[in-house]
Amino acid sequence: MSSKTNFAWLSVLTLCFAATAALAHVTVWPRESPAGGYEKYIVRVPTEGKIPTASLELQVPEGVTVVSMAASNDYSYELKRTGARITGIVWSRPIKPGEFAEFAFMARNPKEGAQIAWKAVQRFSDGSAVEWVEPAGGSHPASITKLTAASAHDH
Repeated sequence: MSSKTNFAWLSVLTLCFAATAALAHVTVWPRESPAGGYEKYIVRVPTEGKIPTASLELQVPEGVTVVSMAASNDYSYELKRTGARITGIVWSRPIKPGEFAEFAFMARNPKEGAQIAWKAVQRFSDGSAVEWVEPAGGSHPASITKLTAASAHDH
């Protein structure tokens, strides 16, 4: 291959890597779950910049009921409540640049609606924060779980 061809391929690979890195944000898995069903959710938190992540606060949307939390020696968590309802979860764990962590919980989905928008605030060790709360297509979108039709065994 010529040096022009090598440069062209390197440019394409660089653009692909940059696009992939730009898409790496706080996400909640799975991306689809049955309405009214119970689900194990995994929150994936990458540290994309040069400052380590210190914590993540996930807002629990109206209609979602947190049932239980995954236990771990690698991190701690705090539950925020309004009355008896869990309205937020704050996980604390250092996550170095270029690394990610996953946090899990069990919840019951709302019985109605098309989706769950998981809003989150990622806090860094220098005191700065990123709010993952925007609609899809925004620079800091909230993660979305699409609600599917419930089957008889989901209840």
